[in-house]
Amino acid sequence: MDYIYLHGFASSPKSAKARDIGDRFTQIQTRLKIPDLNAGDFSQLTITRQLAQVAAEFSNDSKSVTLIGSSLGGLTAAHLGQQNLQVQRLVLLAPAFGFLSHWLPKLGDEEVQRWQQEKYIMVYHYGEQRSLSLSYDFVTDAAQYQEKLLQRPISTLILHGKKDEVIPIEASRDFARSRPWVELVELDSDHALGNVMEEIWQAIRLFCQLP
Repeated sequence: MDYIYLHGFASSPKSAKARDIGDRFTQIQTRLKIPDLNAGDFSQLTITRQLAQVAAEFSNDSKSVTLIGSSLGGLTAAHLGQQNLQVQRLVLLAPAFGFLSHWLPKLGDEEVQRWQQEKYIMVYHYGEQRSLSLSYDFVTDAAQYQEKLLQRPISTLILHGKKDEVIPIEASRDFARSRPWVELVELDSDHALGNVMEEIWQAIRLFCQLP
């Protein structure tokens, strides 16, 4: 089994969650790949690019894959699971279902229109700890990745904070409600999930049958 961790939007493999989960995999002597989804050019980020980049990490020998995805990485993981039969398990941490519908209203109509006209907007990148430009192509590309397309019955564990201020927990509740193969665990936390990492690890360990 291959294990791959997908970090969130404007994040990096050095994020607190990526490091925490990476360290725990190291402790049980199990390899966890954590690709940098910025791919050296955050300005041209799209979900389509992330899908291609992560699929290229899969073994050529049809080895089964477990994807662990955080926020936008969780949304990307879910679509990879839909497209690739090698993906046998998903662990989604506060997955960004309905990402555009939650994010764009926070920017405001005027800002979004300006972005569309000028093609680029400055976005604060938590991994780089500075603002970086992002192409409007990100929005047009993301619009095609709808949750209704995710119908493959793949063993899925969702861990989501009840106080999530970025992606409301209702997004995961709605997703799980019509998909009996999805287990949703609601945690007393926010989007960062920083205070429940031990709970998350124990849930991942049990779900993935790790040592």
